[in-house]
Amino acid sequence: MNGFRTTILLALMTALLVWAGDLMGGRQGAVMALIFAGGMNFFSYWFSDKIVLRMYGAQEVSPSDDPELHGLVQELAQRANLPMPRVYMLPQDTPNAFATGRNPQHAAVAVTAGIRRILTKRELAGVLGHELAHVLNRDILVSTIAATLAGAVSYMAYMAQWAAIFGGGRSRDGEGGGGNIFGLLFMMIVAPMAAMLIQMAVSRSREYGADAGGAKICGDPLALASALRKLHTASQNIPLQVNNATANATAHMFIVNPLSGGGIAKLFSTHPPMEERVARLEAMAQGRLGSVGSSQALR
Repeated sequence: MNGFRTTILLALMTALLVWAGDLMGGRQGAVMALIFAGGMNFFSYWFSDKIVLRMYGAQEVSPSDDPELHGLVQELAQRANLPMPRVYMLPQDTPNAFATGRNPQHAAVAVTAGIRRILTKRELAGVLGHELAHVLNRDILVSTIAATLAGAVSYMAYMAQWAAIFGGGRSRDGEGGGGNIFGLLFMMIVAPMAAMLIQMAVSRSREYGADAGGAKICGDPLALASALRKLHTASQNIPLQVNNATANATAHMFIVNPLSGGGIAKLFSTHPPMEERVARLEAMAQGRLGSVGSSQALR
């Protein structure tokens, strides 16, 4: 169901982008919009992991640097039938984690220094299982596509502002185009918001899937639920030490939302409600969602 929902959401995002391109320049504009989005996706696919790790000053962790962390990642990767990903540490006090990389063969798992201070081994295994589930489900690629499509729509909206200023109100036959100017106004105001909402919906859908997959990989849904509670509370008290642009661009990657906000801000959250995530994991532990036997849980 999550995969089907993601496919529908990405199709809507693509349709929105093509519509924006058509509004800006007819059929040629629609084609150019698709080419633009494809170029952005290609760049993100190959280089996004290096960029985000560098943005946070991540340092690669060797087995001698942190034997417990490295050993957990290795054991969980074997359980999930995944190649051993690279392991990184972020010099951040806020407790959080994310996965990146263009495919399972080039994946990386990153945790903050803060997460090592507050989680038990069981809880850490749950978090790492969640991140490896993202790798297994290729959520990194899906999230990258969603983010770049949303960015392309926002760029088209920016261009629409200039089109409105420099004669964008003309129709394609050269006559007064009241309808076209209203279309440009819609593009400038509504389209970026719609693209952002779709991107957030894609991200939330993938988080539910990674929670379920991570619980199965580590064999302990309650450990992941406990970790999520701790991370949610601590991340609100200890924010990410990065600029707002970096935090907003990368928030969807982390296991818990590093940005705080209530009210309407929840509508634009990259993560599902924490209460719902925990409830699903607790139900999974009770066998209502196909839990894994306790004999498989890490000790």
